[in-house]
Amino acid sequence: MRTVAPMKAVSAELPTDDEQWAFEVKFDGYRTIAHVGEGRVRLQSLRLPDVTAKYPELAGLPEAVNASSAVLDGEVVAFDDAGRPSFGALQHHESPVTYVVFDVLELNGVDTTGLPYEDRRRLLDALVEPGPRWRVDEWSVGGGAALLAATESLGLEGVVAKRLGSRYTPGKRSPAWRKIKHRRRQELVVGGFTQGTGNREHTFGALLVGYHGDTSGDSLHFAGGVGTGFDQRLLTSLTSTLRALSTEVCPFAEPPAAVGRRIGWRTVARTSTWVRPELVCEVAFGEWTTDGILRHPSFVGLRDDKDPRHVVREP
Repeated sequence: MRTVAPMKAVSAELPTDDEQWAFEVKFDGYRTIAHVGEGRVRLQSLRLPDVTAKYPELAGLPEAVNASSAVLDGEVVAFDDAGRPSFGALQHHESPVTYVVFDVLELNGVDTTGLPYEDRRRLLDALVEPGPRWRVDEWSVGGGAALLAATESLGLEGVVAKRLGSRYTPGKRSPAWRKIKHRRRQELVVGGFTQGTGNREHTFGALLVGYHGDTSGDSLHFAGGVGTGFDQRLLTSLTSTLRALSTEVCPFAEPPAAVGRRIGWRTVARTSTWVRPELVCEVAFGEWTTDGILRHPSFVGLRDDKDPRHVVREP
């Protein structure tokens, strides 16, 4: 079965022409393509060609697909006891995951990516029967503001708006899909860490993170330090991972002079441990400063499904 590069959304505000868009809940999970055929399923993540063995609970998915073969797009999600997505539980695989399906890219060998969004969704609604570990995501035309408010009250991440009539463009980040989040999030590359103090004496103080200027993987731009959002178990396991990646070479391009003075770059460089830029993390934050540093960042989780070379600053 062929490898498919998923279509991606852009970060944006709610559309003003509400009735020209469909809205879905944005789930906090791992984007996953499911290739179904001959009674088997192969799961493909954004970064790895095959993650099937990681989720044995999804092996029964082909029995719920009303076709001889299909390629599905969706999100692998771990839900907590209150029914909310838990990215932490997903990382540790502490409970069985659920595959939330929101698109169909191929049906019985026929490419469906050229069909309008609403036609693909109608096909999908009839294609996949709900099961114990999978379901088709709900969608509605219009009502974006109401859904956004509802997701905020439930403590969810936000919504995705998808333009009616739009095609699925594999591997592209398209304005036809918009993600609207309640708090800003950004994927970032880990380039180093500071030494911890006090009860973190044996772990680390903050992750030093950055982003590339474009998807060619050019020099890594420093975006600040992330020192909150970790529990003790994560601090311990992540410290071990970081030390295994340590290097004498700083992966960051030195920040502009104004930024360097404000954050004390020379002190940071002298007292930090650099690591090879192979880890990607997701961070929630308040805003970007005018000189490109995160304000009030908090660690959300590692993204082992992301290629660090493709991590850029989202608009």
